[in-house]
Amino acid sequence: MAFIEDFKKFAFKGNVIDLAVGVVIGAAFGKIVSSLVADLVMPLVALVLPSGDWRSHGFVLKHAADAKDDVILKYGDFLGAVLDFFVVAVALFVIVSRIVKAAEARFAGPTTSEAPTNRECPLCCETVPAKAKRCKFCTSELTPVVPA
Repeated sequence: MAFIEDFKKFAFKGNVIDLAVGVVIGAAFGKIVSSLVADLVMPLVALVLPSGDWRSHGFVLKHAADAKDDVILKYGDFLGAVLDFFVVAVALFVIVSRIVKAAEARFAGPTTSEAPTNRECPLCCETVPAKAKRCKFCTSELTPVVPA
C-alpha cells in the first residue's frame, strides 16, 4: 500500500501534471509548425531553387548488376530535413520568444519607480542621503528632493 500512496503523491504533483500538459501541447504545436513548414515554406523554397523536386536528388551507387539492389544516397532529402529543422527552430524561437515576452509583461504588473535613496551634492560631488538637508562633507545646504 505504501508504494501506491507514494506513486499517487508523485504522479499527481503539480509539476508532473504541468509537464504532461506541456508535452501534449508541445506535440500539438510541433505538428502545427511542421505543417506550416512542409505545406507553406518548403514549396516556396522549391520554387526558388533551379529544379522543383530537389528532395529527390541523390547519387546512385551501383551495387550489383540488378538495378533493384542499387544504393541511393538521397542528399536532397537530407538537405531538406536539415532545412526543415532550421525553419522550425527559427519559427519556434520567434513565436515562443514573443509569447514569453508578452507573458512576462502581463504578469510583471506595474513597475513602481522608487525615489532614489542617495544623491550627489552639487558643490562637492559626494554622495549623500536623498533626505539630507545639509551635505555632511562640505556642510552646504541642499535643496529638498521632491517625490515624483
